[in-house]
Amino acid sequence: MRLMIAGGGGFRVPLVYRALCSGPYAGLVRELVLFDVDPGRLAAISAVLRSMAAASGTDGRAAVGQPPAVTTTSSLREALAGTDVVFAAIRPGGTAGRIADERVAQALGLLGQETTGAGGISYALRSIPAMLELAREMRTHCPDAWLVNFTNPAGMVTEALLPVLGRKVIGICDSASALVHRAARAAGAPLPAGKLDGVGYYGLNHLGWLYRLESGGRDLLPGLLADAGALAGFEEGRLFPQPVLQALGVLPNEYLFYYYETARAAAAMRAMEGTRGESIHGQQAELYPRLAAAGEAAFGLWDAARRSREEGYLAEARSAGEARDAEDLAGGGYEQVALAVMRALVGEGPGGSGTDGGSTQLILNTRNSAVSRPGGGAEPAIPGLPPDAVVEVPCTVTASGAVPIAQDRPAEPQLSLMQRVKRVELLTVQAAAGGERDAALEAFAAHPLVGTEKLAGQLLAGYEAAFPGLATLWRRSGGDSRS
Repeated sequence: MRLMIAGGGGFRVPLVYRALCSGPYAGLVRELVLFDVDPGRLAAISAVLRSMAAASGTDGRAAVGQPPAVTTTSSLREALAGTDVVFAAIRPGGTAGRIADERVAQALGLLGQETTGAGGISYALRSIPAMLELAREMRTHCPDAWLVNFTNPAGMVTEALLPVLGRKVIGICDSASALVHRAARAAGAPLPAGKLDGVGYYGLNHLGWLYRLESGGRDLLPGLLADAGALAGFEEGRLFPQPVLQALGVLPNEYLFYYYETARAAAAMRAMEGTRGESIHGQQAELYPRLAAAGEAAFGLWDAARRSREEGYLAEARSAGEARDAEDLAGGGYEQVALAVMRALVGEGPGGSGTDGGSTQLILNTRNSAVSRPGGGAEPAIPGLPPDAVVEVPCTVTASGAVPIAQDRPAEPQLSLMQRVKRVELLTVQAAAGGERDAALEAFAAHPLVGTEKLAGQLLAGYEAAFPGLATLWRRSGGDSRS
């Protein structure tokens, strides 16, 4: 297939290329097209890919099949023509925008995180319009193509794209899948790739819980939550005190740290020398020019930077001196989820190949469609949430798309939080897609991590000062009403 990456100059693109050159995804893509609005970033990442290709295999591993041909372009029309799958991982405003997302919230004493809380709403107000433009161009230049979305905030962006692309858009995130697989290993029952039988997981993007983990007809999750030693063996298990997890009866996604431990997270962030965005911005500003001129050394430079970046991930949640697990530092998360989706969409999932079809099971962001239930009847995959809203849930993916798997009705604490955050997401989509400033103001005020109209007004004013394009968005849609 022909795969186009929107955001082709992105830091993580070499991970996708590496996965396409060796292992189960070798041969899946015949042509890889990197599209980016920044030619300098394209040149830097192209240098890394050339350095990888010149090495023995890629990253020291023998290649299987033919590596994809790589082309680069800053013409969106050229990038889309003839494309089968678009993988979107763009960041409007760049890492400088991320800094503002974080700092505006922190200046008001709030959590400063790029996808959770106020920063996530701000990020969505920039990313949704850009992604809607991409989706409309796809309808013109590659109407049959699938869009696999990794542009953050992934759930809100996918929600906004459904009216344009329908079932042809699927949102991905690796944090939910990583949680499930780490928990299964800790419980002594590793899951086979592409199978989620016995797994119960419900949530929104960056807001979900593992509530069942069956093996051999027995739910292993209660035993895992009661075992402090087993929980200490993986990242999500260490985030919260074991008695808290046992009382919850579910295992939260790592991003629930920002909801359950808000004060601790905010204090840890304020104590750091700089925000996560500032750290990444400084690293990339220095790194990208060096990559473009590094020749055969480009991959080594990039990989050292990648490991440094991984070491700092979610640092505010770890105690002093606590290092990340070696497996997590090795990479191999989001690109594996993305390529597993793509392989199933072209009929080459683990269950089959080519025209014989194939399927895989993954936790994805898709519509909360009504699904059949044991004993008859149908209701949304996650009962208690709107059937047309995007949720993060186990799905079966085939060449026809992603079909959600029925989940239990969430317990009241989890359902109530999901309902509140989903309302915020819908308001944010309304603001970004319709240019409605009042909807943005309401979204900030309604978020559990903000909670007051006064703070909402201060946040929106701060983000409008940081991102002048927001005023253009309100004016373009006649939504610049101010109270």
